[in-house]
Amino acid sequence: MNIPGLQEVAQPFAHTAAVTPTSDDARVTAIVKAVVRTAVAWELTNRDAASLFDVPIATWNRMKAGSYHGRLDQDKMTRASLILGIYKGLRLLFDGPLTYGWVTRQNAGSGFHGQKPLEVMINGGIPAMMAVRQHIDALRGGL
Repeated sequence: MNIPGLQEVAQPFAHTAAVTPTSDDARVTAIVKAVVRTAVAWELTNRDAASLFDVPIATWNRMKAGSYHGRLDQDKMTRASLILGIYKGLRLLFDGPLTYGWVTRQNAGSGFHGQKPLEVMINGGIPAMMAVRQHIDALRGGL
C-alpha cells in the first residue's frame, strides 16, 4: 500500500535534529492525512491510533474525518515524523504481510520483550518511538 503524498510530507522530516510546530493549514492537513493513512494501513483501532499520536479520541476522529483544523505542536510534529519514518522503513525492509502488520505483532526481539511494537511505542512515548525507528533502521543496515 502506497500512501499518496507521504514522500512529500516525510521529506522535511528526513534526518532533521529539531522538528518545529506548524499551524499552516495546508501543511497540517497533509501531515494529519499521512498519519491517518498510516494508521489505516497498519489497521490500528481508533483508540490505539489516538494513543500513538497522543490526542484525545475525539480529536483523532476529527483528524480521521478530515475536519481537524488546528495546530501541530512540537510533540505532534515529532510523533508524525517518527510514525512516517517507521512506516517508510518497514516498507523498505519487508515485502509482504510484515510491511503493514509488524507494529501490531508480538515481537521477541531486543527491547520488545514479547510485546507488540505498538504497545511499546504507546507506553513509552516519543523515546520508545525513536528506539523503534532506530531498530528498524538498524535492521535495514543503516544506523
